[in-house]
Amino acid sequence: MPVSEGVWKVGRDILIIALITTVLGELGLRIYNHFNPVPIFYSDSYNRFRGKPFAPDWSSFHLNSKGFKDVEFSTAKAAGTVRILGIGDSFAFGVVPYEYNYLTLVEHDLRQSVHNVELINMGIPGIGPRNYLSLLVQEGFALDPDRVLVSFFIGNDFDFEAQRRSLVSYSYAASLISYVVARRTKFEGQIIHGSATYEDDRPNFTDDAYLQLELQQSTIFLRNNPGFEDRFAAALSYVSEMKRLCDYRNIALTVILIPDEMQVSRPLQSRVIAASGLGAASFDFALPNRRLRAKLEELKIDYIDLTPEFISRSLNETLYRPNDSHWNIAGNALAARLIRQHVLAQLGSVDK
Repeated sequence: MPVSEGVWKVGRDILIIALITTVLGELGLRIYNHFNPVPIFYSDSYNRFRGKPFAPDWSSFHLNSKGFKDVEFSTAKAAGTVRILGIGDSFAFGVVPYEYNYLTLVEHDLRQSVHNVELINMGIPGIGPRNYLSLLVQEGFALDPDRVLVSFFIGNDFDFEAQRRSLVSYSYAASLISYVVARRTKFEGQIIHGSATYEDDRPNFTDDAYLQLELQQSTIFLRNNPGFEDRFAAALSYVSEMKRLCDYRNIALTVILIPDEMQVSRPLQSRVIAASGLGAASFDFALPNRRLRAKLEELKIDYIDLTPEFISRSLNETLYRPNDSHWNIAGNALAARLIRQHVLAQLGSVDK
């Protein structure tokens, strides 16, 4: 047998073995992940962003056994208790410590006015309207809530459906290799804040990085943006389905419209407009809220839009962390006051 032919056969055999090994590895990883989901593999489940049970969240708190930023709670609702679920993304989870989170404050304030109120914070960073619906169906309804508060962040809850998968994510084997490489350069996991001490005035991004982030999100405020229509319709469809399912179970639903900082801060608006290369006339920073309010009213979905009050108060007070799209302690306190007032006006209709 010629040497070249022998080398070719050896190479062919190695290639076949490698191919079989890769296919079996890919299949094995998919089967394993199906029964024991691992965060390093792609998933459209909200659990891929869920907090690690009992993980520290700043120096003063630990997540509960379900990975939520709240104290432990019983699945069974105590007799005479008005149970409220708080569902949302990183706003609901909160970048501030637990005791300053607006949902924590709402629960505390409601207890001063209405006895036996329990507000369970089920916020998960990084999720969107589709996951809000999934979380409600898969875990929320089992808690027998009287009301659901959905925190809808104008800044990215429309954009969530437009996110695209990387090519690597389609292969579990490639995802595993990517994860191993990434572990050498950065921390991976669901510990959101760790045990560090919270600093309310510490910037999260550099000036340039934050401007680029806001610039990317600013497309939803363009007056002429046909691409926004599909994203708007998708987000609204999930909220509408939540309303339908809640109505069927006699559960009240309230949608909280949370403004992006560029809607509140005139200086940030000016920077975004200048960086966009478009004129101010190209933007309408009230457009998404106006359209969403109209649809919510049409669907008879209760809501509270925090934007007007945040715009008014921001003239004399800082309500967002520096270079961070999330509220600081003062912003959480303002949101809690507005939500408490709204919910108190609604609680008279709860009869369970």
